[in-house]
Amino acid sequence: MGTVEAQFLHTPGHTPGSVCIFMDNVIFTGDTLFKNDIGRTDLEGGSDLDMKYSLRTLYDLEDDYILYPGHYNSTTLFAEKKNNPYLRDAGIRGYEL
Repeated sequence: MGTVEAQFLHTPGHTPGSVCIFMDNVIFTGDTLFKNDIGRTDLEGGSDLDMKYSLRTLYDLEDDYILYPGHYNSTTLFAEKKNNPYLRDAGIRGYEL
């Protein structure tokens, strides 16, 4: 068996402990980012403000990645920057955090 390297990025918002896992050109986004949507922030431990910061961090990534969310279809970071209203808004400079 080979070795697999992964990097973890803390992306609170859906829950305080949410993370995205990076492996090569793939990000497992869990319930942080979905195709054209984001995870809920209205449940216990969720935070709109934390989610906005997490989305800004993802938006600021320059490379394209294949995204595998915790639910539904895969997508790409570039597609979400273009089509996902939550991620697109987070990328607007001057966007209220």
